[in-house]
Amino acid sequence: MAARGIRRVAMLSAHTSPLDQPGTGDAGGMNVYVLELSRRLAARGIEVEVFTRATSRHLPPVVEADEGIRVHHVAAGPFEGLTKGDLPSQLCSFVRDVLRVEAWHEPGYFDLVHSHYWLSGQVGTVLRERWGVPLVHSMHTMAKVKNASLAAGDRPEPVGRVAGEEEIVRFADRLIANTAEERRELIDLYEADPRAVEVVHPGVDLDVFSATEPDDEPPLVVFAGRIQPLKAPDVVLHASALLDVPHRVAIIGGPSGSGLDRPTELTDLARELGIADRVEFVPTVTQAELATWYSRAAVVCVPSYSESFGLVAIEAQACGTPVVAAAVGGLTTAVADGVTGTLVDGHDPAAYAAALRPYLTDREFRSDAGAKAVRHAESFGWDVTAERTLDVYAAALHDREAAREEAG
Repeated sequence: MAARGIRRVAMLSAHTSPLDQPGTGDAGGMNVYVLELSRRLAARGIEVEVFTRATSRHLPPVVEADEGIRVHHVAAGPFEGLTKGDLPSQLCSFVRDVLRVEAWHEPGYFDLVHSHYWLSGQVGTVLRERWGVPLVHSMHTMAKVKNASLAAGDRPEPVGRVAGEEEIVRFADRLIANTAEERRELIDLYEADPRAVEVVHPGVDLDVFSATEPDDEPPLVVFAGRIQPLKAPDVVLHASALLDVPHRVAIIGGPSGSGLDRPTELTDLARELGIADRVEFVPTVTQAELATWYSRAAVVCVPSYSESFGLVAIEAQACGTPVVAAAVGGLTTAVADGVTGTLVDGHDPAAYAAALRPYLTDREFRSDAGAKAVRHAESFGWDVTAERTLDVYAAALHDREAAREEAG
């Protein structure tokens, strides 16, 4: 039986597919979020239909991703060669094909729309009006927040995105924020109605990410994520160059965003800093392989300029690995400063070197933080995320029904 009376959800992930491998291109934490949330909803008897843009003519129109989860590859614009910045001009085609899918069914086929990222949110505002169902939206990142803390060499988000996000905030029945800080940003920067913004933390797959004892010597520092200025992998390399203690560094991930313009920048930097012999560059890996890397590490470093949450930090802690992270966005929630890791103000490599040092030199200190990290991560399971999300769905549906009765 479907939970909370919800039978079917249209899940919108227009610019990136939940079936893509996280860590390269536009695939990252949001891909994990959409797929894992969909799995937990399906396990509760709710059918989830995910709509994402087709990036190859060879993709099947529909994929049964898991029991109860159907992924639609929507043809919207050229299959290849489009960047995320090109996609706003293709949204009309995307909307048309999503409407076409729903038109094959009886009215009321979908109970609710849940959109992810602003491009999907633009589509969601149209579907909300056409189908007469609530729109729940998750920002994941916000232009005004990103533009306030740009990395050197990174491009600011365009005014069109800002306007699009403001429109979504006006129309969405509920907004899901990853953290209390993101909730404040939606209210303060976008004038969101406080009654419409709910905090639901993302989760971690505790079956995949679990603790083992690190056995690498010399101790290993891991960075995992898309290779772009926003994620600041260069800070990890600069910090490593300042450390005079034995250690190695693994940079895991593929180029993304403005990082695509300079694909050899990090390898060149490692050579310039004289640390190429201690740095390993690892292409994007599966979730299971990533868990192995986390478990091998003495510490994971997440020096991002902006993070709506920072799933890498929670995944690492679930593996018993402490985290050194920037004190920005959701990382201040994901990492318990001074308990499961260390939060660093700013992006000075010297500050990161100082924060990393005790985890590399003091095994007892590292083990104690790692044990606490496991307990901290256990409160972020995806089942908790799914239950809280269902509460948000139910509230949006209740308000929509109440408005109909009042209007009637």
